Amino acid sequence: MDLDTLLQRALSLADDGDWVSAAELLREQLGDFGDEASLHCALGVAERELGNAGLAYECFKKALQLQPDDPYVLATAGNGVALFDDPDAMEALKSAALLAPDLPLTRMLYGAYLAREGFHDWAVEQLEAARELDPTDSQIAYELGVAFALSGQVGPSARSLAEAVRLDPRDGWTRVLYGLVLLEDDRLDEAAGELLEGARLRPEDVEAQLLAALAACATGLDGVSYEMLERARMRALELDLELVDSAAEHVEAGPEAAATLLSDDVQPEALRVRLRERP
Repeated sequence: MDLDTLLQRALSLADDGDWVSAAELLREQLGDFGDEASLHCALGVAERELGNAGLAYECFKKALQLQPDDPYVLATAGNGVALFDDPDAMEALKSAALLAPDLPLTRMLYGAYLAREGFHDWAVEQLEAARELDPTDSQIAYELGVAFALSGQVGPSARSLAEAVRLDPRDGWTRVLYGLVLLEDDRLDEAAGELLEGARLRPEDVEAQLLAALAACATGLDGVSYEMLERARMRALELDLELVDSAAEHVEAGPEAAATLLSDDVQPEALRVRLRERP
């Protein structure tokens, strides 16, 4: 089996959701194709999907050490090591964007990296170029919204995130972040709707349930607020219980208390953390 056939088989398995078989297939061929960056990169993606973060990082790092010139490999591996704050990410992502400036993926991943590293103007430039190349990609719109938010441009961030939601309305993570940005823009009623929908799409996200509960209470939706509190309590770990109890106390105290906790404590920290994360 040649390398192209191997990668196509692995891709087919991945498309079917069988990441276990895809990873096993790629691992079995390391002896024959151990000097191929594309194989290590593909295995890194598979390991990441399986939740093996450390193994994924090692695969992406190996791929970059083999000095690939394929922009897809550079972009994917560069993004993979960026999750671990590896300094090699910058050069890999920059090289990918320079080698293939007409590929939305390379521009998007480079821009997303620049945004989180504090190079806001360059980030927006790359992401706006990516959006022009593919205006239908919800992830590009999302990353542009993140870049604007990190640079303090709340209005443009809200518009970009609204576009991301329009393009992929089932993405609960984006809806929650959009709600947080709307709160930053003092648009509580709109924010409550997005936070509620995002929380329903992400039932395992305790923080999202609490944000939705406080926003619902602050806008007079008492019944919904208690529902979201119960959803949070059902999923909460021991470390979450203090925040759940605090949210419940503020909901009991009424809309003004809930709005105060939301705006002064919960929303700023949630926004800060979620902007830095790479979903």
